[in-house]
Amino acid sequence: MFGLKMATHNHLHGQNRFAVIPTVEKLKANSEFTGKGVTIAFLDSGFYPHPDFATRIIKFHDVSGEEESLKIVEPQSHHWHGTQTVATCAGDGNLSDGIYRGLASDANLVLIKVSETGRISDKSIENGLLWIIENRVEFNIQIVNMSLGGDDDIPLNESRINKLAEELVELGVIVTVAAGNSNEMRSIPPANAPSVITVGGYSDENQFENNSFDLYHSNFGETIDGIVKPEILAPAMFVAAPILPETKDYEVAETLSMIANSPNYAFRQTFLDNWKKAELPEYILSTDIDTAKQLVEKELNRAKIVSTHYKHVDGTSFAAPITASVIAQMLEANPKLTPAGIKGILVSTASRLADFPAIRQGFGVLNASLAVEEAIKEMHFFGHKTLVSPNIEAGKIVFLHHDDNARSICLAGDFNDWNSSETSFTLGKNGIWRAEISSLAAGKYRYKFVVNGENWIEDRFNGMKDEDGYGGFNSILMIG
Repeated sequence: MFGLKMATHNHLHGQNRFAVIPTVEKLKANSEFTGKGVTIAFLDSGFYPHPDFATRIIKFHDVSGEEESLKIVEPQSHHWHGTQTVATCAGDGNLSDGIYRGLASDANLVLIKVSETGRISDKSIENGLLWIIENRVEFNIQIVNMSLGGDDDIPLNESRINKLAEELVELGVIVTVAAGNSNEMRSIPPANAPSVITVGGYSDENQFENNSFDLYHSNFGETIDGIVKPEILAPAMFVAAPILPETKDYEVAETLSMIANSPNYAFRQTFLDNWKKAELPEYILSTDIDTAKQLVEKELNRAKIVSTHYKHVDGTSFAAPITASVIAQMLEANPKLTPAGIKGILVSTASRLADFPAIRQGFGVLNASLAVEEAIKEMHFFGHKTLVSPNIEAGKIVFLHHDDNARSICLAGDFNDWNSSETSFTLGKNGIWRAEISSLAAGKYRYKFVVNGENWIEDRFNGMKDEDGYGGFNSILMIG
């Protein structure tokens, strides 16, 4: 374990009036589960042993060999990103009196630095994934988060990164990946690997009401292999994350917070003693107390500072680890869940934002509490290829689905004139619903599953799909 001794201080750790909603409240999450007994690995540019998670780091590895340990003398710019992604997932909120804790605040952590002189290359990502494959059993790694991407949008069979990500999933490791932030119909490895959970972003506008939610400018759309990404959306704006300790930003935030929180009788002297350290303009010295306080608060707001040691950040880099934290809760609640089971629950419990195209959202917004609830109830556990659908068996085209709440399922598509009752599924003892049709002529066929006679849904385990014109997707079957 990695410890960190912080200097004593006399300031408060509470939120200021620009505070953002803590993740537990933001997601209306089940706080009973904290990822205890679950190990999450992070591939990122670098890390600092922050007090929010330092004692739970069970292994640090630098693929470049630049840093032999986390005994960092002077934090560098490449340390901040990994530190913040870990904390948003698994920090315990040590420097915020527990307010800004991640959902996986008791998880064990394996940190893999994949940058060299601050740059991340395809080769370093490959080396990081290889290290996890080789060491996953020793450290009991169950989840891997990658808030990073390779250089080029290339097919699966040409991407070493994607092949390694697929291998990890096949070995039983759940992989979450940030979709990217360019708002382009483009996806790069490992976000375009079929079996990973690619996470786009939404913004709750720092409000609880769903009608105020908006889409974040995530990457989206069909990959070069024809798979639609992302699968799911998670918070990508107004997310609290630690300010990197032992940096100028940390000192400025700490000093600004101290000045802003000082009472009127002590404000002027506190300001006089600390304005330079807080990097405030000198002209504030000549203003009255009320004006000076307003100007200090304006600077807090501009710097996105939400409490003494935290600011709010944005990007799918944080949506992905938040999703990983929910997965850690699910695994704590039901350790037998496999990657296929986890992915199935996440997408089936998500809900799309109204008035936004499905292609931007995948299955929609993460529902943390419902995902954990369904994880607790799940009694079927599927291997990596168990629910591949559709597939060919003995000359027949076979479709598979899993839904313990279904009473009936039918197959409707171009091949049966969209008849919602002609082709029925049968339920097997393993909890898998199965339907089959005769072979088809070469071509592209659209289809859906009709659950309980009224709920038309896409095939959750077929990433090939197109928009249906009604706010959802048709699944795609390609023959020949």
